[in-house]
Amino acid sequence: WFILQYMSGFGNEHVSEDPRCPGALPEGQNNPQVCPYGLYAEQLSGSAFTCPRPTNKRSWLYRILPSVCHKPFKPLKEGHLTHDWDEVEPDPNQLRWKPFEIPKAPQNKLDFVSGLHTLCGAGEPRGRNGIAVHIFVCNTSMLDRCLYNSDGDFLIVPQQGKLLITTEFGKMLVEPNEICVIQQGMRFSVEVFGETRGYILEVYGAHFELPDLGPIGANGLANPRDFLVPVAWYEDRQVPGGYTVISKYQGKLFAAQQDFSPFNVVAWHGNYTPYKYHLEKFMVINSVAFDHADPSIFTVLTAKSTRPGVALADFVIFPPRWGVANNTFRPPYYHRNCMSEFMGLIKGHYEAKEEGFQPGGGSLHSMMTPHGPDADCFEKASKAKLEPERVAEGTMAFMFESSLSLAVTKWGLQTSNCLDKNYYKCWEPLKSHFNPKCK
Repeated sequence: WFILQYMSGFGNEHVSEDPRCPGALPEGQNNPQVCPYGLYAEQLSGSAFTCPRPTNKRSWLYRILPSVCHKPFKPLKEGHLTHDWDEVEPDPNQLRWKPFEIPKAPQNKLDFVSGLHTLCGAGEPRGRNGIAVHIFVCNTSMLDRCLYNSDGDFLIVPQQGKLLITTEFGKMLVEPNEICVIQQGMRFSVEVFGETRGYILEVYGAHFELPDLGPIGANGLANPRDFLVPVAWYEDRQVPGGYTVISKYQGKLFAAQQDFSPFNVVAWHGNYTPYKYHLEKFMVINSVAFDHADPSIFTVLTAKSTRPGVALADFVIFPPRWGVANNTFRPPYYHRNCMSEFMGLIKGHYEAKEEGFQPGGGSLHSMMTPHGPDADCFEKASKAKLEPERVAEGTMAFMFESSLSLAVTKWGLQTSNCLDKNYYKCWEPLKSHFNPKCK
């Protein structure tokens, strides 16, 4: 009977109840002595109780049984999930990965959890400050298993295959060119429809928010109304064989058994929810005279650090747009950055690296490591006729940018066997055009 439906708005106070149980939300209070339909009231807090109102996040869930009804948690093998940033020696080189391989189902069945692979990161979840970049490759749905992240928020970027994500708040269908955010503590299960791959930006100690617009004004970039939140949906399902609740806690995985589905929330209200966003809805801001505006104008979401103006992590996209700048080298300029830049490609060809940088792969340009267009791109752009042109048509590249210095895992450098060891060669053909007699 269920039809996917959503409510719109970023960070809104939403109210939702499953239509099968009208009036399930208590009126006028959060925690009545007896809830409608004999439900249990449970608050999920995403911030300290005493946070200022603009940053205070919480939701009230009205559920058939409370989350506390489970057997004790026991350690679960993490596979390639880690926050050990000292597995291998640091590597300051420009790094690029070929598309990460998706195992074939008959030989190696992987669901979303068992298919998590940590590529790089920094910081420490116990100290509530840091990030991690994960790759997920999976070929089977989570069956009577759910995950919640005690360490932080997951920003999920599917690249191949769609994800049907069931959460305590309802269901979301997330397809390539969409993103979703599952915030700290929210239980979710992922159904897939074949070979599936994507990227995850995890942040410890901060939540994602819309970037400040400053002189841009009141409108632009990702508009709040385009973010979608699922509507309440519940299942009253007993699982005699055992339902597994997996917790990512202090970088490790733990599993607890219970005999019922955790997706038993009949109604909820609050401003702490999962949400999704379609990248095509991004309102692009760009230079219309000369030179480049900084790539911060492409920020969709940011997780702020304690330093004003410095992000713990930004999620940035490079969508289709018009390039019209006069007397300007239009591709991204050569750059050394005090931030770390991980790039991924959802579809198409990235403008500065048309060869070698492929959908489902990635690159990491670490703190102060130089990077920029390859030799072919430089020569072509230096001689191009500067007419208005569509840039990145049919493409969607993105960047996870962080103020932290990211360490690459052993899986990223060795085990994945996807590292492109010839990446540096794309700059070797660059040659000097210097002529002291020609200005």
